[in-house]
Amino acid sequence: MTTRRSAVSALVAFALALPATALAQKWGPHIDFEAKPGSKRTLGEGDLFVPLMQDERTLFFGNLRARFDDQSSREGNLGLGVRRMLQGGWNVGGYGYLDRRKSGESGQYYNQVTLGGEALGRDWEFRGNAYLPQGEHVRNLGTTVTAGASTASIVGSAVQVTTAGTTTTTSEERALKGYDVEVGWRVPLFDVDEMRQLRLYAGAYRFKDDVVKVSGPRLRAELTMAELPGLWPGAQLIAGAEYQDDNARGGQTFLSLRLRIPLGGEKERPRQLSFQERRMTAPVMRDVDIVTQARTASTTTAATVETATALADGTAFTILNSSSTPNLATAVAALPANSTALLSGTFNTAASVNLGGSKSLIAGTMTVRTPSGLTATLNSPATISSTFTGAGAGTIQAPGNNTISGLTINVAANGAGSGRAIQLNTTGGNYNILNNTIIMTHAGASSLSGIFSDQNFNVLISGNSLTLTGGTATRAINLFGTMTATVTGNTLNVSGATILNFAADLSGATVNAGSTGNTLVSGACNNGGGNTGSIGFTNGTTCP
Repeated sequence: MTTRRSAVSALVAFALALPATALAQKWGPHIDFEAKPGSKRTLGEGDLFVPLMQDERTLFFGNLRARFDDQSSREGNLGLGVRRMLQGGWNVGGYGYLDRRKSGESGQYYNQVTLGGEALGRDWEFRGNAYLPQGEHVRNLGTTVTAGASTASIVGSAVQVTTAGTTTTTSEERALKGYDVEVGWRVPLFDVDEMRQLRLYAGAYRFKDDVVKVSGPRLRAELTMAELPGLWPGAQLIAGAEYQDDNARGGQTFLSLRLRIPLGGEKERPRQLSFQERRMTAPVMRDVDIVTQARTASTTTAATVETATALADGTAFTILNSSSTPNLATAVAALPANSTALLSGTFNTAASVNLGGSKSLIAGTMTVRTPSGLTATLNSPATISSTFTGAGAGTIQAPGNNTISGLTINVAANGAGSGRAIQLNTTGGNYNILNNTIIMTHAGASSLSGIFSDQNFNVLISGNSLTLTGGTATRAINLFGTMTATVTGNTLNVSGATILNFAADLSGATVNAGSTGNTLVSGACNNGGGNTGSIGFTNGTTCP
């Protein structure tokens, strides 16, 4: 860095404090200022050109450039070059630059060496540049790790938890090595020695490393106007237009205006410079950037499959799938005591499903857990459909210490038989009747009960939807006896019975505080007396 600063200081000092002998030389120092608005970004540049040694046909020069754009990118170029006039009107030259850029995208710094050569003729010109990044040219911009989500599904008689692979995403910015080439042609609108010249250029560029490539064509036009009235002697104005298109950055257009200001005072030349001599101080044409490209790379581990054996709270379960369980009542009876059956599918039963031995039935949406501790949400809808034609009992008989959750229970009763969806029929114990959908119809002259009991126990009835239609005496929740009940968040809809339509029928039950949030769609309340507490509805009424 100290060496570079010394070189810059020397160039500036040379340009601003020229000795008298320098003023007699053919080519003097100058500084160019360029504005380059574009379709995707706008650039500005200052370009100091300083002759270091010269004779009649050869010029050694130093070149210092500073460039910025409206996307926070900054770049500096420090170069040395040589040009020589040949017979026949050609000027040939070569140059080398040290480049340093601050990336606008990442704020990272990159270094580069640029080497180039040119041949500038009367009507044609050719040039090419090679760009060689130095030092660290791949910068990690951050890594994120996304754990794969776990999903659960029933496969046969098991719950499989599939966990997508973990994805590791790394963002990086890479400085690319490459080259560009260009050929130019002088449009013969003006004589070769005139101070105005129009040139057209066609070229291509290619930058790449082992994973990223940027390549495409570049076209530009340049109108040079020298010795304009009102400007300093030796000043120039260059107007340009440019288009380039590549696979990474897409199409871009630029307009440019470049003003040259001579330094060191007005020169007294014995004659006006020829076109070939004027071309000895033409701007060095090279890519304006150390070309960088951002890249995102991702790797994903393989997915894993495990079997879930318990609910989130550790309760083990057994899968009963309707596709492999022809008789639900028989299958439940065969389960060991205190077991939980997870139902999936649609079951048709003519017999009551008895939950003796403190068995439970669950379905719907729940969280399951694998032995390794992975959890996932399982959606397992299940429907139990039954028909009663005689003296009815419950579609589900719950003798005590049972949970019935997430089921859809369809009951079609007819004739003289009463129908009960869930019958709680023991003294003592606890029940949880949660988030079920109960739909009951009766085509005959008898009664319907959605949830029925006349015993002494504790029960939580929460989140259920009960719709009962028809019969003679119809009750959504039918609780009488000395049980203790909490009734919350249920939707009750009772209609079409010939004698009575009760959403709730209570007699002797103790209703716990907090039995609120129930929705009464249709139906009345019956209070048989002897009860304590009440069921609260969202419309502000209570029962009793």
